[in-house]
Amino acid sequence: MTSTRATQRRATYREVLADRRFRLLFLTRAATITADSLRIMTLSVFVFAATGSPLLGSLTFGAGFLPQLVGSVLLGSLADRIRPRRLIVAGYLLECGTAAAIALAELPVALILTLVAVVACLTPVFGGASSRLVAETLTGDAYVLGRSLFSMSASGAQLLGLAGGGAALTLLGARHALLLSAGVYLAAALAVRIRLPDLPTPRQADSDSGQPEPGRPESERASGSVLRHSWSGMARLLAGRRVRQLLLAQWLPSSFVAGAESLIVPFSGQRGFPAGSAGPLLACLPVGMLLGNLIVGRFLSPEARERLVAPLVAVLGLPLAVFVLSPPWAVCAVMLLLSGVGFAYGLGLQRAFLDAVPETSRGQAFGLLTSGLMTVQGVGPAVFGWVAETSTVGLAMALAGCATLCVAGFLTWMPVRPLTTKTP
Repeated sequence: MTSTRATQRRATYREVLADRRFRLLFLTRAATITADSLRIMTLSVFVFAATGSPLLGSLTFGAGFLPQLVGSVLLGSLADRIRPRRLIVAGYLLECGTAAAIALAELPVALILTLVAVVACLTPVFGGASSRLVAETLTGDAYVLGRSLFSMSASGAQLLGLAGGGAALTLLGARHALLLSAGVYLAAALAVRIRLPDLPTPRQADSDSGQPEPGRPESERASGSVLRHSWSGMARLLAGRRVRQLLLAQWLPSSFVAGAESLIVPFSGQRGFPAGSAGPLLACLPVGMLLGNLIVGRFLSPEARERLVAPLVAVLGLPLAVFVLSPPWAVCAVMLLLSGVGFAYGLGLQRAFLDAVPETSRGQAFGLLTSGLMTVQGVGPAVFGWVAETSTVGLAMALAGCATLCVAGFLTWMPVRPLTTKTP
């Protein structure tokens, strides 16, 4: 009998990046997130310039996120049924083709929105396959640091894409900026196709070894419709109380903080801050997230990260409560930076979530996690935007922080992982 404490050796970022397969997935994902940020911003500008409609411009932005949950529910099982290299390459090529088609063809706005929404529906499938592959490539604490690097690269790539997007639009114009993003997607697809082995799916591996899939009825192991497999797989995942708790623990704080983040611009306007000062405030949250992931991932042990989940969620929400006092700009910046550090709480949940989901459904589980995050980050701004309309912006941001503190209170009595478990 061995204790899990022996498997909880603290890994390092150097060890994680030394893995060639992970390094390939990490670099191509960072590049495509940058391209995606550039594409989304360019499309919003492109559609607004063509129509003059703020609504259509915002719908173009939201169309890349909100349909993801639908795709996860209806198609999520594909992430565990198709070889990962084929799925990841297909996803990047689809993004490339969509950006290129919009740039080169004179498409009506309705068709542009439809294309973006269709790609968004398939995103959880491609992303789920990539996340499952990371879970199979890295083990123990290395997996947690790998997820940490993915989070940090997402924040950095989004900042780079948004910052570079303005320069690209100015220097190249909207159509050429879209072609630039298409080129990045194409390069990522080629890199994955050439460098990533054509690995089997978990189900193919079980079939080759003659081992049945654990926890799955025999009738469902046979081939069947993607919709039926996706729906039944989703039902099995959500039937587990532990999985539901861990999903909510990752979804709710992000939703509440996104609601507060969406109010930074109107808060700056109401406070009379100088023009352009909202931009640096918006950057404080992702910068804090980068710092938090780096510090918590690099210097804390796996056990410490799991113990600090609830306190870090409190760090995420408490600074937002200060906004009810209408603080000066410098205090707002510090509070948002500190709040962003709290996002490191997710590192303490990574292993618990991985252990809670069946191995043959990991791709679908990761797709559900990501698509759910995208969806709730759209719901949060709508809810707290309505609160701001009926009260004040500062109060709405403070209430978002208080809601996050309520989640921290819930997590204080929900153990992240058993203190000791044993394996034969």
